[in-house]
Amino acid sequence: VYLETYGCQMNVNDTEIAWAILQKNGYRRTKELDEADVILLVTCSVREKAEQAIWNRLRHLKALKARRQQARLPLRIGILGCMAERLKEEILHREKLVDIVAGPDAYRDLPRLLAVAESGQQAANVLLSLDETYADILPVQTSAGGTTAFVSIMRGCDNMCSYCIVPFTRGRERSRPIASILQEVRMLSDQGVKEVTLLGQNVNSFRDISEVQFQSAAAPVLSRGFSTIYKAKPGGLRFAHLLDQVSRIDPEMRIRFTSPHPKDFPDEASVLQLIQERHNICKQLHLPAQSGSTRVLEAMRRGYTREAYLELVHHVRESIPGVSLSSDFIAGFCGETEEDHQQTVSLLREVRYNVGFLFAYSVRQKTRAYHRLQDDVPADVKRRRLEELITVFREEAARANEAMVGQSQLVLVEGPSKRSPSELCGRNDGNIKVIFPDAETEDAAGCKAPVRAQPGDYVVVKVTSASSQTLKGVLLCRTTLSGSAASH
Repeated sequence: VYLETYGCQMNVNDTEIAWAILQKNGYRRTKELDEADVILLVTCSVREKAEQAIWNRLRHLKALKARRQQARLPLRIGILGCMAERLKEEILHREKLVDIVAGPDAYRDLPRLLAVAESGQQAANVLLSLDETYADILPVQTSAGGTTAFVSIMRGCDNMCSYCIVPFTRGRERSRPIASILQEVRMLSDQGVKEVTLLGQNVNSFRDISEVQFQSAAAPVLSRGFSTIYKAKPGGLRFAHLLDQVSRIDPEMRIRFTSPHPKDFPDEASVLQLIQERHNICKQLHLPAQSGSTRVLEAMRRGYTREAYLELVHHVRESIPGVSLSSDFIAGFCGETEEDHQQTVSLLREVRYNVGFLFAYSVRQKTRAYHRLQDDVPADVKRRRLEELITVFREEAARANEAMVGQSQLVLVEGPSKRSPSELCGRNDGNIKVIFPDAETEDAAGCKAPVRAQPGDYVVVKVTSASSQTLKGVLLCRTTLSGSAASH
């Protein structure tokens, strides 16, 4: 089997789950397309561009499949994930090329679907589940060098933002039992993984109701000035409890999480408090804004105003000094005026994010925006606005990063830099890429012989220059996460 992943980190995790299931059923994995008996594409539907990439890829695979048929070496092709969920009929009927279609909740069914495909029939399962979390399947980690890993803590989303396809392709929110998450993190720690990112569409509305004694806990309070169209559910163990437990497993393992929803940072701030207190929870938050205009935010059904969002940003910065912020923005949403766009520009200037994900709006079928709103911003205007947002974001990120020049940063080494084999690359606590020479250095633990930094090591780097994307610096010493925290 040959697996190819498109889209978000959830899909990277889904690829690992699908592979774990196939491996148990006797499949072997190949990195060579020509060796494959089965090619599976794990797909994304969030924007039209993501789907277009898959249709283009299928055209390329059509020729490969035709050559195989002539050589009597059958090749099965499968579409997995969000696009399978959204376009099942079209995928099966268009070009008759695809043999199996499996939605995000149907990976356990892959062996059966492939067996049906062996007999020459098309097979599909896109049933969305209310309780599938793959809790008992430990994903087979395939990420770079094994220093970092992603752990899925929940699936689906209940927020129903008017532009978003996710609730329709990934179904309703359901959380994985804490016990199974802790088991996976412990296993990763034993394998030497040094950084884990907890993944979910909306991580801070996590709610584990698998343990009976916690089923009567009160429903959480929303952040001040935030509202939601679905009712917060009582009962269960919450995200703060999970974060607390995960961060205790290994003091040398960094913990990150993505993506939270701004509405779920209540005033009691236990999550923010944990980030501030624990040396191994990264001082980095993803706060997706989507727009800087209250009018547009209302049309998007985000449940907050510009003012409430900014108040949250100030609260976060007060609670976690030196926090690094990232965000998502959509340019040219339905009805967005030039004034609305300028408000987004000014939000980018005011908040000064370290990392940003910016896209032009593309309408998705099934969403509220598709049924109720007009996609009335012309494509060239969307493009121009997006370019303006990217320019402003980069200017501000460069300023934020330049403020770190002269400072020492704790960096988790990931491996050689892509640009130069004589340099190493890693990320600091704020998830910003740091590049430094691959040179001998001393060990802060007092070992006298000079050492070479390896992937998975923590090193202290003094920053000498910065751009909007990266920091560059000189290597001071090798250290440990807890040792570095103790010295601050």
